[in-house]
Parts: sequence; C-alpha cells; structure tokens
Amino acid sequence: MTNRAVLISGAGIAGPTLAYWLARHGFQPTVVERGQGLRSSGSPVDVRGPAISVAEHMGITPRLRAARTEVTELNFVDDSGCQVGRIPTQARRGDSVELPRFDLATILFEAAREEAEFLFGDSIATLHQDAGGVDVTFEQAPPRRFDLVIGADGLHSRTRQLTFGPEGTYVRHMGVWVATMPVDNLNLDRHKVLLHNSPGRAVALHPCRGKATAAFMYRGPGDASFDHRNTADHKRRLVDAYSGAGWRVPELLQRIRKVDDLYFDSVSQVRLDRWSTRRVALLGDAASCVSLFGDGSTLAMAGASTLAQALAATPADHETAFHRYERDHRHLVAPKQRAVRQATALLIPAGRFGIAARNATTRLWPFASGIRLIHQGLRRRRAASADQEPSK
Repeated sequence: MTNRAVLISGAGIAGPTLAYWLARHGFQPTVVERGQGLRSSGSPVDVRGPAISVAEHMGITPRLRAARTEVTELNFVDDSGCQVGRIPTQARRGDSVELPRFDLATILFEAAREEAEFLFGDSIATLHQDAGGVDVTFEQAPPRRFDLVIGADGLHSRTRQLTFGPEGTYVRHMGVWVATMPVDNLNLDRHKVLLHNSPGRAVALHPCRGKATAAFMYRGPGDASFDHRNTADHKRRLVDAYSGAGWRVPELLQRIRKVDDLYFDSVSQVRLDRWSTRRVALLGDAASCVSLFGDGSTLAMAGASTLAQALAATPADHETAFHRYERDHRHLVAPKQRAVRQATALLIPAGRFGIAARNATTRLWPFASGIRLIHQGLRRRRAASADQEPSK
C-alpha cells in the first residue's frame, strides 16, 4: 500500500476518530497535538445521527451512554431565577447522546491510542509538499516525512494557514462571542439547563456530570486584533460585555477573574472552496466550522469516518479519495451552516421584545408537541385500519 504514513494535526474529536479508522484500514497514523493533554474545557456536546453509527462500529457506544448527562430540558429564567420559558431537550433519546466534551475526547483518544502514535505538547512548524510526500518540521520533535497530512486542528488551524493562507480569508465571524468555564457549588438540578438573557447577551448553567459548566454568549462585532490564546484579554472582554447584567452573573464574573480553565472565542464559520490541496486535507472545524450551534462533534466524527473510508477505497490515489470525502461530507455540513442565524435568534435575542417573544413561544411548544403526537397517532390508526381492510 502507498500513502501509508499519515500525520494528523489535532487530538480533539476528529483527529482521534480518523486515527482509529485509518489504523484499522492499514495506515500508520501519527497525531500531533499542541496541548500537553486533552482540552478539559468546553460545553457538553451531542453525538447523534451519523456519529452514533460511527461510535457503534468503534465499540464505544456503551461508554458514551455511561458518560451522558441527565439533562431533559432547557429552562429560560428571569433576573430572579423564575422560569419564563422551557424547551424539552433530546438528550434522553436513543439516537442522541449528550455528554461533556472532555469525556467524548477521552473516549475517542483511548480507543485510538493503541492504534496510533500521539505527540502531545508539539505542533507543525512548516510543511513542504512534493510529488512523493510531505516534509514536516515540528516546534519540538525532529523533522519527519509523511505521505499525507490531515489538518484536524480546529477553527484556528495551523495546517490550514500553512497550506491555504491567512485565517481571515476563510473564517467568517458570525456576530457572536462565546466563553465556557467549569463551576462548582451551584446546587443545580441535574435535569435542567438554566439560561438567562439580557438584550444581546445570554448566560447558561449546565449541570453536566459532577462539575457544572457556565457558558457566556453575547452579540458583538469581529475584532481583527483578537488573540485566541490571550486569556487575560478574554477575561477583560467578558467582564466588560456583562457589566450590569442580573441573575447570577455578578457571582460568575467574580469566578471568571480567578478561573484558570477558560475557553473564549469568536463564533465563526469556515468557508473554503476546497478542503484539500495536493497531499494535505482538512477535517472538522478546520475545514468547515459550522459555529457554536451546528453539531460540530457529530460532524467531526462523521467526517473522519467518511475520509478514512475514502482513503481505504483508493489508497494509491489520495486525490480521488479527498474529492470523494469532500463531496459526500459537504451534504451534511451545508444545512448546519445555514441554520446558525435561527439558533442565534433563539438563544441570544437582540432586544427585550425578542426575549419576551421567544419566551412566549416556548410556553406554547408543549401544546404544539401534543398536537403533533395526536396527528401521528391518527396517521398510525388510519394506516392500521387500511391494512385490515379486505382487498376488493
């Protein structure tokens, strides 16, 4: 087999999934990750649809279900903490599993670590492609040569920057900023996510499993000077953005000043005409970040599986494999990228009228769900009656 040695940049969700499947198909994957270990921050994520099938074939579904959260509803609350709206979630459905992002990343890493080489605390410095392979230099490790390189290194992909050009060319700010941090001693109901809004701002508390997560989402313009690694600047931005907010926000702002594990970034989409160039391809958020609201983990797992299958089908022809992967996976990505504005309007209304209208609408959802169930029951009854009628 040619094209056996594959370097994967990024040990988040997509990278370990791809490493697992490539090894199963006879490739030799190496995963390089800038962090010293797996990232522990981040909101809970959903594994659903095509990713459930990927997990089942990897044999990790029992572990995912064991780590799932127990959330069954999203509650909108006012300044006093009283419920003003409610949406049932899908976390307990059989075709969807919500779990902490760190747990998902750990499960995928542990599935792949016996199959692949992992290099933590390092990253790609340079890439040089030629007809036979890719010469790679690292920030720490000695230079090596690989047959293929896959960038699964997220929104701020170093691989994409080296092969496609500056980030600003392909990354589109969606008018929202997001931050998450772990919090404890909040006495949350394990079945409920609480979300508080003020115009253009939202704060959510998710009980997770054991340690809760606070999420901040607010509307704001893009900023070319933003540095996604400058934690001190991130804290300053959050404190400024939420000045004067009610509910439990003042308490949370005090915690922000002291927390070490803070994630903060722009809610963005990545738009590229092509996801590959010669011997380098992009995967997950590096290729097609769909924003905060777009099932990124599900798409990362599904895309990794699709790419591995494509490479296995034509191992001596990576360009054909890259084209097949991109053609098939774009069908999953495109609808998610189109839905971001509706999700923003639901979770972060721009004004007080929008907040009130959203809350009122959610109070009608139980009735709408009941009507849908009645219609479904009537359709099943009519179908059963039709099956029982004697043929003429």
